[in-house]
Amino acid sequence: MLIVAGLFALLAAMTGDFVGAITGLLVAGAGALELHGAALLNVGRLRGMNWLIGSQLFLLLTILCYCALRLFHLEIPPVPSEMEAMIEMSASQLGMSPGEYLQNLYRFVLFVVALLSIAYQGGMILYYMKRRAGVASALAEPADADIE
Repeated sequence: MLIVAGLFALLAAMTGDFVGAITGLLVAGAGALELHGAALLNVGRLRGMNWLIGSQLFLLLTILCYCALRLFHLEIPPVPSEMEAMIEMSASQLGMSPGEYLQNLYRFVLFVVALLSIAYQGGMILYYMKRRAGVASALAEPADADIE
């Protein structure tokens, strides 16, 4: 996540997409938080679980803020010329102009992204929270217990 989000942030910055670049950097930061938590767990520190939970919460908030910002400042990206006829046909079937159709489609996609993020990142938060006791128990066992 850290590397991919960092690359997307760089690409967004190169194309002048300020919001996309900042979002990419924030997502990369969430990846760094998760790596830090994993590193703490690898050296036997239970507080690494807090970092894992925090990284998922930070990522969720970043995605939700991005979706909200895009909804409030709706900018429809350019449509490839190959898709214009399909968009016009779909819009006319629904009794809309192509512009209205694209706005509604864009809003729908952002809404779905927000819902999927709530489900996935929320699920990861619950997963880590439920595993905290098991991880604490595993970290409390002596390291050479399974050598016998």
